[in-house]
Amino acid sequence: MTTTTKRIETLIVPEPGFASATAALKVAEIADIHRKLERAARELSSEALAWQPAPGANTIGMLLAHIAINEAHLGQVGLRAERDGHVADVLGIGPEDDGMPIEGFGGLPPRGLDGKPATFFLDLLARALTHTREAARPLGETLLGEEVVRPPRTDGSVRVLDRRWVLHHMVEHAALHMGQVNTLRRQWRAAHPAA
Repeated sequence: MTTTTKRIETLIVPEPGFASATAALKVAEIADIHRKLERAARELSSEALAWQPAPGANTIGMLLAHIAINEAHLGQVGLRAERDGHVADVLGIGPEDDGMPIEGFGGLPPRGLDGKPATFFLDLLARALTHTREAARPLGETLLGEEVVRPPRTDGSVRVLDRRWVLHHMVEHAALHMGQVNTLRRQWRAAHPAA
């Protein structure tokens, strides 16, 4: 008698067509986090996406928009080494439209995200990922290690980064906020068992 073993694969496969194996792997990691965010958010109602457990707390929608904004911005000023970010060109929303940090908005979520369905937020993430792929695809290993010097800040300091760090930060940033999204989703379900 023969028995078959069910094989369950959990793999990160580098994306094809990249000049750098490093960039191909990092973008695959970002795409994996986006898939997990999509699974977490796609069935949520607009009410759940806008739910704030307490004044001053982020909402799931804010976090999803923030991830997309951050990724598009880093793709522009980090991967492409552009002087200024212009995320609205990629996402259709601006860098302040996520309402973060929320303290600047009186502790309330931004009105521009209120009532938006999951498809709105998932579209933002998809646009950001497409932009990241396009920005990272031509970067070879030499360019990944090249320093990107940002314009001086108001305090006179100058930020210097390399593109490897940018891709690393995109992964860590999305993963950090994915944890918050999942926590808020559990809190929403606990507070709204009938929903």
